[in-house]
Amino acid sequence: MSRVVFDIETIGSDFDKFPSEVQRYILGEGEDEKKNQEAKEKLGFWPLTGEIAAICLLNPDTDKGRVYFQAPGVKIKPQIEDGIEYLAMSEKEILENFWQEISHYNQFVTFNGRLFDCPYIMLRSGILKIRPTRNLMPYRYKDDEHIDLLDQLTFYGAFRRFSLDFYCRTFKLGSAKLEGMSGDKVQEYFKKGKYLEIAKYCAADVRATAELFGRWEKYIRA
Repeated sequence: MSRVVFDIETIGSDFDKFPSEVQRYILGEGEDEKKNQEAKEKLGFWPLTGEIAAICLLNPDTDKGRVYFQAPGVKIKPQIEDGIEYLAMSEKEILENFWQEISHYNQFVTFNGRLFDCPYIMLRSGILKIRPTRNLMPYRYKDDEHIDLLDQLTFYGAFRRFSLDFYCRTFKLGSAKLEGMSGDKVQEYFKKGKYLEIAKYCAADVRATAELFGRWEKYIRA
């Protein structure tokens, strides 16, 4: 069976470029500056106010993959590092390549993909008028098509949910977060033009997910 592991990194869109009506929806009627700033900082969490900065897809059987990532205003030549190819492009092109590539696999693996990555990808695709090639949200309690490791490792809510990094450290896996980088720094890195760093962070998350998947498949899956 052909299978692929994927993950996304997201950023918030420019708040000042939203129409005033949309800005009011985001901020509400509150005049609390602290809460307003917090709302602006969370724009990347929601597909209607954010964008996909990077998507990484990795074949866990060949250990080869690609990262499609945004790098506006910068020319970054395609490069390959540790079996991962890095390709800079627009968000629309990222999604077009994602849908084309995932259509070649029978099974896909995510970490918290049902509650974040998959619906985010689907809604961003709708906004950008890109037709999906498959259903990213099949029946939840059957793992023949989509394996969300967070569902599997919590046994669908029987136990507390932890971060990917926590599971990797607890299971003593080799893959862990890039030193000094975390998801809450993606927005900051993007503003500073550290696009390749974001792409490599996304790739590190996918490698960690693939390693965690291997442990689950070999020692936990019945």
